[in-house]
Amino acid sequence: MQKEQVKDPSKDQATPSRRGFFMGAAAAGAAAAAVTAMPGLSTPAAELNTLPAAPENGGGYSLSEHVKRYYQTARV
Repeated sequence: MQKEQVKDPSKDQATPSRRGFFMGAAAAGAAAAAVTAMPGLSTPAAELNTLPAAPENGGGYSLSEHVKRYYQTARV
């Protein structure tokens, strides 16, 4: 009777190489450049970052219930 040889699954995987890493990085960079160069694409994140209009009477600070609660919790 012979013993069955058990293969180690970790040895089946190829070892990562520096060349493969740089080729992958170059492909990712090229894909990123192609996406940014595409015309007609709008960025929804830029549209969401718009600030609300300033108050007509000036200022902008209001002592709301939320602010009052924060002041109570921040007391020492």
